[in-house]
Amino acid sequence: MEQEKYLELKKGERGAIISIVAYLCLSALKLTVGFFTNSEALKADGLNNTTDVLASIVVLIGLKLSQKPADRDHPYGHWKAETVASMVSSFIMMAVGIEVLYAAATTMLNGRSVSPDPIAAVTGLFCAIVMYVVYRNNRKLAEKINSQSVMAAAKDNLSDAWVSIGTAIGIIGAQFQLPWLDPVTAIVVGLLICNTAWDIFRSASHSLTDGFDVKEMHSFKNTIEEIPGVKGIKDIKARNYGNSAVVDVVILVNSTLNIRDAHDVATKVENELIKKHDVFDVHVHVEPN
Repeated sequence: MEQEKYLELKKGERGAIISIVAYLCLSALKLTVGFFTNSEALKADGLNNTTDVLASIVVLIGLKLSQKPADRDHPYGHWKAETVASMVSSFIMMAVGIEVLYAAATTMLNGRSVSPDPIAAVTGLFCAIVMYVVYRNNRKLAEKINSQSVMAAAKDNLSDAWVSIGTAIGIIGAQFQLPWLDPVTAIVVGLLICNTAWDIFRSASHSLTDGFDVKEMHSFKNTIEEIPGVKGIKDIKARNYGNSAVVDVVILVNSTLNIRDAHDVATKVENELIKKHDVFDVHVHVEPN
């Protein structure tokens, strides 16, 4: 079981690497075209992608660190390194989002009289298609290996696809004697970056503070209560270690059961949670009732 989790983290590296390569290529394209076509929105989008390179590198490092086995001062392993990586990447994204907002607002206040070249809009639409393909790949991978950091990368990919579409719309609108629409779109880009950063931060901080999905916990309880020999659940807790869930549960069994039979019931609880919900580890305490 543990070896399978490490292999899943290894697969997650592929998603981070694909994102890094895509962002490097697209950021270079957007910044170059944005510079020569005088598009603030496209340059803002390109700057966003350069930050995404850093964020994806952080995710890749987190995935690698998560694969380290338990040691003397990390008896539970290094699973949470993946979640820490997601939080760090959200900080990077937020910093750039604020920078984009500042630059766009400054340009708008100073005024501008030149509309971007239409080629900038074509570039934005092309990049949107590329990022959507990357998003689909990373989302599928994240769901397969249940990786929070890869899913964060996928959310970033989708956000970038929408940002590029918005960028193209702003540039096209600027062709109709509305040059101010381009920096306005850059402001929207900045807000989208900040929103995605906040979403990733909230998810990572929830996991790091041992928060857990209430609906999933309810599903655990239903599974346990259906197991023969379990008379009730006195207490149940769960937490995440990266892409691994750990459950602690206190079950009630018939007071007439001997130690061996009570142990068998506890073993059934462990096996069912692992089998049905892909729980990494289960700690069951038995109390007579």
